[in-house]
Amino acid sequence: GLASRREAEELILEGRVEVDGKVVTELGTRVEVDTQTIHVDGEPLPKPKRIYLAVHKPTGVVCTARDPAGRPRVLDMLPPDTGRVFTVGRLDMDSEGLILATNDGELANKLTHPKHGVEKTYEVQVAGRPDVEVLGKLRKGMHLAEGYAHPVKVRIKGHRKNSTILEMVLDEGRNREIRRLLARVGHKVQHLTRIAVGPVRLGEMPRCTVRKLTRDEVRKLRDHADSSSGNTRSASAKRGSRRAAKPSARKKPPRRR
Repeated sequence: GLASRREAEELILEGRVEVDGKVVTELGTRVEVDTQTIHVDGEPLPKPKRIYLAVHKPTGVVCTARDPAGRPRVLDMLPPDTGRVFTVGRLDMDSEGLILATNDGELANKLTHPKHGVEKTYEVQVAGRPDVEVLGKLRKGMHLAEGYAHPVKVRIKGHRKNSTILEMVLDEGRNREIRRLLARVGHKVQHLTRIAVGPVRLGEMPRCTVRKLTRDEVRKLRDHADSSSGNTRSASAKRGSRRAAKPSARKKPPRRR
């Protein structure tokens, strides 16, 4: 919050930044802001107060920090005195549901990086009635342009007149992944809502509302991210590697002369 990125780089290159009493001039140096002391021009940098928010994003709102088209953003929905925060992951403009916002970069990285495998739960209304074969294809997964996509769970929650409500759980976040998977099996998504990120649930939050996460929710998020990172299952990675692996060639016996 002291300067823009470019201005901060100039401060570092000019030797005006100290970390734990040592001048740092190398850009990209990693610093633990919770445990290390940072000084700029001899003055201590105040440690930011951690902010953790849950937002019920409606459709028509984007999750980007900047939008040249001037569309409404999730950050525009936050109270004006919130301070500098960023959204954790994204929901496309046509989807709604739970988005987290924070200034805790370490936790945000754990929640979004595929290697940690944090599960996100979605309620999806699709046209028609998917049968057992369709559900089997979704559970098995399929190749998309950028890799193998494999939902952790898929189940039917209920039916409406000409549509079905599915619950889908993902542990990776590819662009419009759910819509693309369901399109491949012939069922158009009519409505998509994210109802949970790890242990934090949307619950009864009305659209366009914001609330602070409780200490217990933040603790559970951290624990969930840490336990997920210890789980070596990334089903899509495993399946992709199995499909990509080539059988080892048999060595031919030496030719006798």
